[in-house]
Amino acid sequence: MLIVSKYILYFFIYAFLGWCLEVLCKLFEKKRFINRGFLVGPICPIYGIGVLGIVFFTLKNTSDVLSVFLKTILICSILEYFTSYLMEKLFKARWWDYSMRKYNINGRVCLETMLPFGVLGCFIVYLLHPLVVNFVNIINSSVVMILSVLFLIIFFVDLIVSFKVMFKIKSQIKNLKQDNTEIINKKVEDWLIINSFLYRHIKEAFPKFKINLKGSDIKK
Repeated sequence: MLIVSKYILYFFIYAFLGWCLEVLCKLFEKKRFINRGFLVGPICPIYGIGVLGIVFFTLKNTSDVLSVFLKTILICSILEYFTSYLMEKLFKARWWDYSMRKYNINGRVCLETMLPFGVLGCFIVYLLHPLVVNFVNIINSSVVMILSVLFLIIFFVDLIVSFKVMFKIKSQIKNLKQDNTEIINKKVEDWLIINSFLYRHIKEAFPKFKINLKGSDIKK
């Protein structure tokens, strides 16, 4: 039970650090704070899942830096691709799009993001993760288990709220009986802006989202 609790903490630590990284990048780009990700809280689960994947598949053999680099690229690219695919199928919108960048795969992943992920993965494996493990190990075992349960409860509440918002957006798309996706996109954007901060947060976190009705079960 303790080892599971530790990995739960690893997940939340990296999900939080990933959120911080995303926020800092946008802070430099836009010169203002933007809450990244579709969750309300300060975490990006894709980073937590990605790092755990890197840890599981690379820590058994870290003697080959190139192997760690390539495995990290593969793991992160697969995760990003299928996250994009599933979110598009589930909510009928493309939340990020690399189509305008060179060497992209269906606009879901691109070389420009793959390489930095490889470098970041090496940094995590060789420098950051040992520090995180040591940090978690010095926490009392009972506290580790309590924190893991508490974080999970907060996380699932956030998931419920965030998915409710996302399905509300999907419902709004369905109610806009238009054939032109550009018109739908504009109306949904306007609708997000005038709604509560939960909806405006989605617009700010994914400024380039695009409605995708191709192959959709949404009737126009």
